[in-house]
Order: sequence, then structure tokens, then C-alpha cells
Amino acid sequence: MHIRETSISGLIEFTPRIFEDERGLFFESFNSASFEQYGLPTNFVQDNQSFSKKGVVRGLHFQNAPFAQGKLVRVISGRVLDVAVDIRPESPTFGKYEVFELTGERNNMAYIPEGFAHGFAALEDSIFSYKCTNVYNKQSESGILWNDPSLNIDWGVANPIVSEKDLLLPTFKSLFSKQDL
Repeated sequence: MHIRETSISGLIEFTPRIFEDERGLFFESFNSASFEQYGLPTNFVQDNQSFSKKGVVRGLHFQNAPFAQGKLVRVISGRVLDVAVDIRPESPTFGKYEVFELTGERNNMAYIPEGFAHGFAALEDSIFSYKCTNVYNKQSESGILWNDPSLNIDWGVANPIVSEKDLLLPTFKSLFSKQDL
């Protein structure tokens, strides 16, 4: 498995070795030893899967403590632009983000640690998979407006389809006090 550390501590992209022949293909989608080597959690307690039509933008979502989640995300089929925003006030990269293009063809995945807001744009009809380190808790859910002007994320979608719920999310600046910024 090829591992790429990003400019934001803890945010990592994994690209598996794919073994292909006339029968099809095989790859390792998770390896606890690889995660342990980078000090990442290996205990995932919930798996989620979504389908999004081309042009859908989901996010930017996160859960507050004590239900904060780390997520191992990948695309089973299709192609998405995946975004992780550092929302750890003590982090030197607070308010910065990374973008990954995840595809069902490459089978690459990203580990999004606790303390990040996460979202994606479906560049094609896509099946998206999440392995989570904590269970979902409705009272702990939160998020940042997908098109927040202070983040200025290029989602790569001309006419995004966004849920009513996501359209009502607060801005980054309104979530964090002036002392955090």
C-alpha cells in the first residue's frame, strides 16, 4: 500500500496495490499494521455507505466530542472530490484544508482524523464508503457551510445539488470564536 502524508498532520491518503488478471482484481482495503505504523486508530466501530448522483455536494460535516469520529473514506464506484478541513483550534493548520480525488478505479482512500470537517462532491454517480472510529450521535452533529467564503473551496461542480440541511449550516467564522481564528 502506498501512503502519502499531506501538509496537514494526521490526514493521510492510501493507495492500495491492485492485483489484476483475466478474472478481475484484488486489493487490500484496510490493514491495521499500516495504520499502527502511522499512529492511526485501528478500531472502527461503524461502516456507512452512500450513493450520490453526479453534482451532489455533501458536507462539510463533523461530530463534536465525545462522539467525534475519525473516518477512513473511499469510493467503491465513481469519482468524488473529497475535502477535509482542519477544525482543531490548537493546530498550526487550523482552517486549512486538503482535497483528494477518490475514485473507484484507483481505489485510493483518505483517513480523516477527529477534529476535521469532511465533505465531498460527486464528480460522477458515486458509491461512497466510510469506516468510522465512533458511532453517529445526532446531538453531536455539526457542520460548516459547504460554500463558506472564508474557506473558498473549489468543489469542481458547476451547479451543485445540496441538501436543505447543508444549506443551513453555519460559516467557519461563526463556529469558532475570534480567539480561535
